[in-house]
Amino acid sequence: MSEAHAHDHHDDHHHGPEPGIMRWIKTTNHKDLGTLYMWFSFTMFMIGGMMALVIRAELFQPGLQFVDPGFFNSMTTMHALVMIFGGVMPGFVGLANWMVPMMIGASDLALPRINNWGFWILPFAFTLLLSTLFVDGGAPAAGWTMYPPLVLQSGDSLPLLIFAVHMMGVSSITGAINIVVTILNMRAPGMTLLKMPLFVWTWLITAYLLIAVMPVLAGAVTMLLTDRYFGTSFFSAAGGGDPVMFQHIFWFFGHPEVYIMILPAFGIISMIIPVFARKTLFGYDSMVYATASIAFLSFIVWAHHMFTVGMPVAAELFFMFATMLIAVPTGVKVFNWVATMWKGSMSFETPMLFALAFVFLFTIGGFSGLMLAIVPADFQYHDSYFVVAHFHYVLVPGAVFSIMAGVYFWLPKWTGHMYDEKLGKLHFWLSTIFVNVTFFPQHFSGLAGMPRRIPDYATQFAEFNMISSIGAFGFGFSQLILLFVVIKCIRGGQPATGRVWEGARGLEWSIPSPAPYHSFETPPDVPDSEVTSAQEQHA
Repeated sequence: MSEAHAHDHHDDHHHGPEPGIMRWIKTTNHKDLGTLYMWFSFTMFMIGGMMALVIRAELFQPGLQFVDPGFFNSMTTMHALVMIFGGVMPGFVGLANWMVPMMIGASDLALPRINNWGFWILPFAFTLLLSTLFVDGGAPAAGWTMYPPLVLQSGDSLPLLIFAVHMMGVSSITGAINIVVTILNMRAPGMTLLKMPLFVWTWLITAYLLIAVMPVLAGAVTMLLTDRYFGTSFFSAAGGGDPVMFQHIFWFFGHPEVYIMILPAFGIISMIIPVFARKTLFGYDSMVYATASIAFLSFIVWAHHMFTVGMPVAAELFFMFATMLIAVPTGVKVFNWVATMWKGSMSFETPMLFALAFVFLFTIGGFSGLMLAIVPADFQYHDSYFVVAHFHYVLVPGAVFSIMAGVYFWLPKWTGHMYDEKLGKLHFWLSTIFVNVTFFPQHFSGLAGMPRRIPDYATQFAEFNMISSIGAFGFGFSQLILLFVVIKCIRGGQPATGRVWEGARGLEWSIPSPAPYHSFETPPDVPDSEVTSAQEQHA
């Protein structure tokens, strides 16, 4: 039996993937599924981006221009759901699928069939979600947070929305379990936990967060469903329920979710900066502990989204101080990135440019977050465009830029070709300029009192909104350059070496480019020198 198994395995390896479309439908290979996740993520970014452009076109000047207020609210709601669950999260899962097994010397993820299933749930979930644009009553229009009682007044879209959210949750949980099992059980001999690349560490911690909080979201939306169709009154004051209870349950999921979307970004940036600074990462152990601290603290700060609901002062104080505490491990990370670059022999290829923009602009998002953490100040900022500016600075130059950085960094390893550096830099500069033109003015319109999620506004906000809308269109169309760069790189270009980047270290750079269909038939040995000698040099 074992001989037959070995023969099958050898045959499999010899033939590689099967030809044609069935390769992609039936595949259990982590690289194929990583590729599928990345293309799915990009497609959702484009769809979510078009929704954002509808919003910005409407807000280009005061008055109602193009869409009615109900459809405008649907766009704000769908834009958020598509970008978060369809764009950012599958983007990071795609990078994890591709890179985690290669980084730890595993042959594949531990549960390959579940990996296939976890991906193929997503296109169906989003087809269901997007189909709500065509049902009676229109798409969900109560904000991505789905607060009752407003969301319970939705038309026929509510059950479709809830079923779609359940499917996304199942996909996330299966992916997370797969990553935890792979990292804990399939590391190459000699790859101790504290030798793992930071990207692997951040994903291990993120996977635990996903497993902990996705069921909480599932519970919250199921309670909405029973309130609407089965006569319960969890969130209906008339039946003795409390709509604020939904906010507590939702944000107990929602705050760790924010870190689910940024911790893998920290991992990517921690991989890129040392390579282009030609130094080892400063304070590796403290980075691991900081990541774990952020994950733990993310569970005890959820009500800072709810300072205006009428909590007791003691609760407001607790959540205020707990929120400020998260700034400490986050500050450790930023310090370590800057210290890694200090006196490094830096070069500025596209991945490094995105990493630098991440460090700088994500820190701006962090500072505005600290402003929002202060209870009396938050009473002014709450539900204004200041909040919109804050979380977009964290999510766009944060999460999205880090995904782009990762794509440029690993694309030569995936395709075997170098991408076009000039086009990559053009994409970087246009994205960075337009992202600031879009979101920086929103801080000021928010401070001046412009509420979020409104289709019309007073003329005093006109200039800031016009600038914001111009930036949004510029940023959106700049992303077509990324599409062009990736397709051009897949089709050909200068051949990439195995190591790709001069300063690159780690198992994923020890295999040829493009990475073979099966990376490690036998687990590689992890030399101590890769990690420790370099650390000693810079100690």
